[in-house]
Amino acid sequence: MIGRCGIALVGAILALALNLSPVSARELFFYNWSNYFPPELLKKFEAETGIKVTLDLYDSNETLLAKLQAGATGYDVIVPSDYMVGVMIRAGLLERIDAKSLPNFKNVAPIFASPPFDPERAYTVPYMWGTTGFTYDSARVPGGKLEESWKSFFEPPPALVGQIGVLSDEVEVWNAAAYYLGVAKCSADPGDGKRILEVLERQKPAVATYSSGGSIERLAAGEVILHHQWNGAAHRTKERLASAVYVYPKEGLSLWMDNFAVAKGAPHPEEAKVFIGWMLEPRNIAAASNFTGYNNAVPAAGEFLDPSLREDPAVVTPKELEARFRPAEDCGDEARALRNRVWTRLKQ
Repeated sequence: MIGRCGIALVGAILALALNLSPVSARELFFYNWSNYFPPELLKKFEAETGIKVTLDLYDSNETLLAKLQAGATGYDVIVPSDYMVGVMIRAGLLERIDAKSLPNFKNVAPIFASPPFDPERAYTVPYMWGTTGFTYDSARVPGGKLEESWKSFFEPPPALVGQIGVLSDEVEVWNAAAYYLGVAKCSADPGDGKRILEVLERQKPAVATYSSGGSIERLAAGEVILHHQWNGAAHRTKERLASAVYVYPKEGLSLWMDNFAVAKGAPHPEEAKVFIGWMLEPRNIAAASNFTGYNNAVPAAGEFLDPSLREDPAVVTPKELEARFRPAEDCGDEARALRNRVWTRLKQ
């Protein structure tokens, strides 16, 4: 029989063999978007690996960036969007993980293997990808249908005044207004900023809330009639509200990709790599897609996806609408500063 001291010694030897300390081998701090990872999948990861996960949440890339720039430490895995990756790399906020060396990276589709924001996948691994449009309750709008245009969002009919939800996301809000006006979304021209602010301020009386969380619940409960939404949230809304319609505005809409990355100075970098590699297993990433309603970058996950995902045009975009996609761009400092000034002024 092995006594307590013997058990502790065996544990220490195993930890050394794995090049991990007994404490660090069992912890991971995950900083993720709200409502963006299935709780049961975290439990599965903990059960299969013995690594305990602590989850903390944020509501935008800018919140994530500000937190890390302010010196926040203790986070391991984070989930920045495509345009934010380059910003974080230049700011020295990400650990190099050489993702292509991970055994399961072979499962990633070639089209996602070398994106412009991280060509060598030195810092990131793809998580989910999708679009940002808006969803409305067709049972509560005049005539049952709205124009496939950002005009329906920014200049709604009288029945929708006070019944609109807007994402609390300065990039998505700015981009939507830029598409509507035909302005370059990375413009640093103060004149363009003025035009965008005017559109947003005219819309403001019609807005019930600026919030990135809870859009599914608000629409399903009838608290709003129209909500600025990511397409995965639109899919989950339709599961609860059959009359929900997701719109691909004719002026264009954002096409984005979120990515797993490891924060600079992460206390548990090896556990972070274990988690990221584990998430590239087809069954695991499919479980995340089934929960979030978004596409992933692992083709072999397709056989494990819910049929409802494959049949929903909010998730699988009709071919004729793909021309409306506007891929994310890493705007320069001047453009980002202008966007932030407009957002700050709007939220005053």
